[in-house]
Amino acid sequence: MRAVWMESRGGPEVLRYGEMAAPAVEAGQVRVAVKAVALNHLDLWVSKVVASPKLPLPHILGSDVAGIVEAVGAGVAGLAPGDAVVLNPGVSCGRCERCLGGQDNLCPQYQILGEHRWGGYAEFITVPAANILPKPANLDWAEAASVPLTFLTAWQMVVDKLQVRPGEDVLVMAAGAGVSVAAIQIAKLYGARVIATASSEEKLVQAKALGADETVNYSHPDWFKEVRRLTGGKGADAVVDHTGAQYWEGVIKATAWGGRICLVGASSGYEAPTPLSHVFYRQLSIFGSTMGSKSRLFPILRWVSAGRLKPIVGATLPLAQAAEGHRLLEERRVFGKVVLEVG
Repeated sequence: MRAVWMESRGGPEVLRYGEMAAPAVEAGQVRVAVKAVALNHLDLWVSKVVASPKLPLPHILGSDVAGIVEAVGAGVAGLAPGDAVVLNPGVSCGRCERCLGGQDNLCPQYQILGEHRWGGYAEFITVPAANILPKPANLDWAEAASVPLTFLTAWQMVVDKLQVRPGEDVLVMAAGAGVSVAAIQIAKLYGARVIATASSEEKLVQAKALGADETVNYSHPDWFKEVRRLTGGKGADAVVDHTGAQYWEGVIKATAWGGRICLVGASSGYEAPTPLSHVFYRQLSIFGSTMGSKSRLFPILRWVSAGRLKPIVGATLPLAQAAEGHRLLEERRVFGKVVLEVG
């Protein structure tokens, strides 16, 4: 099969395109012919050793996959070759207390496609049958591949962790990122007033078109003061953040008394000074979040099928140009998802 793999760790230059053996199909598994795979910042972090530093090489990246069932292993029911599907990126044991309690993303054996096991930068990928869901008929392949990881992540942040309620002010940082594109839509779905930040006027316009009620350019030093102004001096009731050290202090200052902040990444760095007086005196709650339970992808796909949630594809490239896709993501040149077309 054709594939792109890392043969060492580093920037886009470590990606190699060529031929390798297709993965076998074991009992309980499904092999999917990949039609499209969407990129995430996770791909960059794995490539640069920020995530999973002990990963064996070579390694195939790619968490977000849409394609066609090509083969099913023994014991798999309800799936057949030819089915159009999307893949849930989270793989867990399915037997432990966390898995059986609907918290499979806290399973001690939890893995993410493209990070801990081979992903979708290839013509074929094999996953457990539990990770297969039908592709929404109203999406093309690139759009379908743009749903799973980012919408699962945003859903857990907005719905499960922050528990956003109608009428609340929700601040979504870095509106052009895939998780933020999803978070804006989910927060609006739950009746919130959304304030989105971005570093360029073009992205702010796109965030407005997506549903954001207000926008703030966070390249300005006192951007958090504008958030407070837009909320009548109160600040945001809930914050969706993955921007990291560069903006962390501003995020805290932009949050209302008793407000909630949910962190899902740290794109600008992990070591951030935290003004603790703001945290305890203003009684802020800070949540960490990674992905979401596999069960959450079911309601997400129902809302997608109904047209209430929509993935945004910013750029498409052929699989062989995966390195260029990494550059687009790294340089933040795209609003929405960068997708590699495979089939």
